[in-house]
Amino acid sequence: MSVFRPVANACFRRALSTSFSRSLSRPALASQHRYYAKKSTSTAEKFVPGSQQPLTDPVSQAEYAKCEEKMKAAIDWFRKDCAQGTTRATGRITPALLKDVRVDGEPLQNMATIGVRDGSILVVTVFEESTLKDVEGALYEAKLPGITPQRVDARTIRLPVPKPTVDAKTEMATGAGRKAEDARVQCRKFHQASVKKGKYEKRSIELDTFQKLLDKYIAEIDKLLVDTKKTLGIAR
Repeated sequence: MSVFRPVANACFRRALSTSFSRSLSRPALASQHRYYAKKSTSTAEKFVPGSQQPLTDPVSQAEYAKCEEKMKAAIDWFRKDCAQGTTRATGRITPALLKDVRVDGEPLQNMATIGVRDGSILVVTVFEESTLKDVEGALYEAKLPGITPQRVDARTIRLPVPKPTVDAKTEMATGAGRKAEDARVQCRKFHQASVKKGKYEKRSIELDTFQKLLDKYIAEIDKLLVDTKKTLGIAR
């Protein structure tokens, strides 16, 4: 055993030296890295669906603005009418009931003061006695529901405002429904005129944009009508 041990040790040292030399002669392995794809920022990938793209043609933009302005005017007219109706129906008597009265083209407020007495009577006092007849005529022409002007003296006109009955509220709601349809018809006319003028192709961005404009204002009219009926206490 003592004879073979030096020989074995020598063989082990030679094998270890050979293995170490080979490891030094091999090229070092390249370090491994993971690469991830980055999000592209090109404009081609920032696609916006056709229904959401804005109008880019200046002519179409101008026509869109005109159409929207006309629709807004129709909505404002209907909103004011609803406000007046609900004010009368809820018994809130204010000078605003006469704000649309015109005397020879002039607002009534420019020719007289308007006050409230006893919570149920509007009192109109003209600045000049010579205008009383014209003011009285304008109040009659305004055809205020349930209101009849009463001359008191050379400068004063009384307008008793009756408390609305259930039938009167129902009639107001019916009238609001008719006026809501009038506003819808006006908006559709403005929409059709703009689309016809632009000669837009089917499924085009312009056609879709104008349709969304119409839908927006039709929905606003519907909401105003629903709110008005709720205020009047009319469910249907």
